Amino acid sequence: MIGQKDKSWINTFQKMIRRSYSSQECAAIWQKYQDVFSPNYQSLMPPRYAVSDIFAIEKTLATKEAQLNLLNPGKAKNHYRLHFYTLEPHYLDDYFPVLGNLNLRVIDQIQFPLNVKGTQVFIKSFTITAAESQCASFSILRCRLLNMIRAVLNKKVENDRLNSLLILSGLLWQEIDVLRAYRNYYLQLAYKVTQDSFHNALISNPDVASYLFKYFEARFRPTLEWEDSLLREEQALFPLRIKLLEKIEVVSDINHDRILRTLFNLIDATVRSNFHVRRDLNDFFIAFKINSLGIIDMPGPRPQNEIYVHAVDMEGIHLRGGKISRGGIRWSNRIDDFRTEILGLMQTQMSKNVLIIPQGAKGGFIVKQECGDACYRATGKSAYITFIQGLLDLTDNYVQDKVNRLPGIVSYDDHDPYLVVAADKGTAQFSDIANSVAAEYNYWLADAFASGGTKGYNHKQLGITARGAWESVKRHFRELGKDIQQQPFTVIGIGSMDGDVFGNGMLLSKYTRLLAAISGEHIFIDPQPSDSQNSFVERKRLFESAGSSWDDYNRQIISEGGGVFRRDDKNIIVSDVLKKWLGIRYKKVDGETLIRYLLKAQVELLWLGGIGTYIKSSAETHIDAGDRSNDSVRIDATELNSQVVGEGANLGFTQKARMEYALSGGRINTDAIDNSAGVDISDHEVNLKILLMRLYKKNKISDYQKLFNSLTEQTCQSVLSNNYKQTLCLSMEQLRSDTHLAAYMQLADYLEASNYLDRKAESFVRTKALMARQSQILSRPELAVLMVASKMYLSEQMLKQSDFLKAEYFEHYLLAYFPEQITENYKDDILTHPLAKQIKATCISNKIINQAGALFLQLPPEYENNLLNCSLCYLTFDQVIEADSLRLQIFELDNKIQTKLQYRVLQVIEKTLLDFCRWALINTKEIIPSEDTIDCYKMYFKEYQRQFQKDLIKDETYTAQIKTYIQAGINQTLAEKISFIESIENFPFLVTLTAETEQAFTHILLMHQDTNKFLGLDQVYSYLNE
Repeated sequence: MIGQKDKSWINTFQKMIRRSYSSQECAAIWQKYQDVFSPNYQSLMPPRYAVSDIFAIEKTLATKEAQLNLLNPGKAKNHYRLHFYTLEPHYLDDYFPVLGNLNLRVIDQIQFPLNVKGTQVFIKSFTITAAESQCASFSILRCRLLNMIRAVLNKKVENDRLNSLLILSGLLWQEIDVLRAYRNYYLQLAYKVTQDSFHNALISNPDVASYLFKYFEARFRPTLEWEDSLLREEQALFPLRIKLLEKIEVVSDINHDRILRTLFNLIDATVRSNFHVRRDLNDFFIAFKINSLGIIDMPGPRPQNEIYVHAVDMEGIHLRGGKISRGGIRWSNRIDDFRTEILGLMQTQMSKNVLIIPQGAKGGFIVKQECGDACYRATGKSAYITFIQGLLDLTDNYVQDKVNRLPGIVSYDDHDPYLVVAADKGTAQFSDIANSVAAEYNYWLADAFASGGTKGYNHKQLGITARGAWESVKRHFRELGKDIQQQPFTVIGIGSMDGDVFGNGMLLSKYTRLLAAISGEHIFIDPQPSDSQNSFVERKRLFESAGSSWDDYNRQIISEGGGVFRRDDKNIIVSDVLKKWLGIRYKKVDGETLIRYLLKAQVELLWLGGIGTYIKSSAETHIDAGDRSNDSVRIDATELNSQVVGEGANLGFTQKARMEYALSGGRINTDAIDNSAGVDISDHEVNLKILLMRLYKKNKISDYQKLFNSLTEQTCQSVLSNNYKQTLCLSMEQLRSDTHLAAYMQLADYLEASNYLDRKAESFVRTKALMARQSQILSRPELAVLMVASKMYLSEQMLKQSDFLKAEYFEHYLLAYFPEQITENYKDDILTHPLAKQIKATCISNKIINQAGALFLQLPPEYENNLLNCSLCYLTFDQVIEADSLRLQIFELDNKIQTKLQYRVLQVIEKTLLDFCRWALINTKEIIPSEDTIDCYKMYFKEYQRQFQKDLIKDETYTAQIKTYIQAGINQTLAEKISFIESIENFPFLVTLTAETEQAFTHILLMHQDTNKFLGLDQVYSYLNE
């Protein structure tokens, strides 16, 4: 009987081969396979499916790649055979997780080892059925199922429970991946939802899952039928929205309901997606752009929009504070909460970017694959490319000065052609990669897309971020009466010498006495460095050695009691020197304990140049700090004993920690203030490149790169000047806030109400809490927040008035932004720069707030709509009295006179300018900085000054004041000018009176002086000022 059955099977098999192959192929196939299939195989599989197996085996042999097939032997209606064809044997655990997540139940399994002309081929055969109800039969789902399994095995898509939606709802694997992308984004939003909860909500309600994708599809499928957005809304979106809400309404589980509604909201808040551009490509991934303001209950702070990029091996997020915004791209290692990390950095970036034209942005990506270092770096590079492609897929382009969108992208937002990125942690060498991707898109910014790289400014070579932060450090010490460029000072640092910010920073003064440093792997301690330059030279050697670490430091020059230890060391012997210095009572400590002692040590400067949040406030938990990797070494701000903190790196302190440290007498700004130079120079680079590219295309320059390189040092000096002036502003604000605290709090309330200050996100104090402070003052970090918000507000007010910045008298500020070499030769091209308006607004708002302070915005209620007129008036008189020249002369007195006197003299200038503005407001005078107006006022100003100098010798008060200035170190010319400016609050009134009476200015001036003397008004003014 058995032999007869075998013979019957083989006969049928031969007939099936004849039917399936041509006469030419038939003999060869029969010859090849007549003895391949074993009796065991023949007993289980009908001959017609053996022919199907041959097709798959032939393909496996030809491609050397695994194949699969779905067969129905017909024994049971819903039982199918799933075959995997490979050249190597595979274990069950290679397949079971895949089948289980597809909601498939395995009834049995068997492996058929075959010998095809000497080549081993393996058929892994599973009898399968659906574990739960399926939306359609396997015969209908066959292609979808095989494609899904193929995609999972080829690592094109993740293997998780969402894949069961194919069986439950009929969704394709790419369509399920859309829901998976939203799941991953959802989990990054810090909602209290687990991945399992999300899966349960969709798997328990497959009909809703199907309609969620249908809604996504209707929003973003490119079709001529729905090219009219109103038609798309009427015919597709509105009906689907109603249907979807009906489906969700009948969901019984409240948690499922909440998740499904949030998912619906996320899709509704999505304004662009590249799904239909990428769905059939080999490098399939998904990117979508979300209007963050449209997401219900999104935790703050909210970006204006964000792009999320999702692929099987990576995820990434790009957060933008405005339409024109820029910031670095970070390779994050925070798999579970990388958006939280990037959001914190974006918030810092928003503060930094008040110095530059775009608003703050920040991007970051993670690599999901775990492998060795070389593989990890290659995967990181690939992930970065995917991320940049995702961003550019959803960004418009300029083609022949017209905005173009990538074909296949449906958009629900305005034109969006400006996207600029920069390097950050882990991506320092990736700028050229980003620019090469941009070149593939023919992106209009070309190599200005990613700043840095071989054709841009190398931040580490320039040391620009550290040099900018050093301006903050020098100012702190100058106010303490110490010149750290000429006097020794002690430092403990976070970072290593191979790093950009830490390494450059520790080479900026030969008087740096580095006592200790903490990096990601090592602890360096040199408790009593010699006065020789040996340590400086050794630090320089490490800085110039690529990939160096503290472990490479020459132990021979480390002072007694010091050494280099690993952070993860369990037993570090504590020397007597360390015991005395750090107050350690133990003979041995572990690395983490030693780090905590070092952070608490008495030292002049704590220099932050590495990654990690090391200081929190005493009221915060380690969870609040948001940096799990440093939970075991972090200390409270109240335990810190350094005099000054320089935040060359981001997020070294929480904002509450900065405030607590500052209120206890520590000198600190914020990371956004200290390390803004890197951002600033990148912005200069981008704007310069945009200009130079336009000049090159017009054949006005031939060697674009040579000209760009020649401008480097001028650009660096411009950037460092911004750092100098911004830290000066904070010092001036501290002085002003001591006497005008209520006004600052009123301004904070106003900026909060106007959505320019997020009090919660910035931890900015409320009035009630301020009154409860032991010293009722605003800390320097809080004033930094207020300064940034004020600059944003003023800049936005200018940009909102479409014609305001078009006036010719603003050209001066635009031209001053670029190096002189450029402005001398290409003025007309600068004036037509695509970002001319933004550059003007940024430069003017920085100038006014840096000099006059945030209270410049605090106008009386009846004049609050006159801010821009007041700005014009300020800019006019700033030029009339040649205030910039005076300020430069005062800046040159750094370390020559006391900072208190410098600030006192600067206050004189600003008080006079604000008095002029106040007079113009009260008298409803619109004074604009036109050339004619400035020339007119300057003429009268010089007349006034000549008369003042004539009268000077008669006035003992002014003579004594000038003498005091000169004795303090101010030269006579400057002393006289400041004394003069201090006494001319009536100048605008006298000019107006001169114009209205048509009398000579000198005549009006003398009459005014005589009247004041006769009525005793000079004495009254003196009393009022006191």
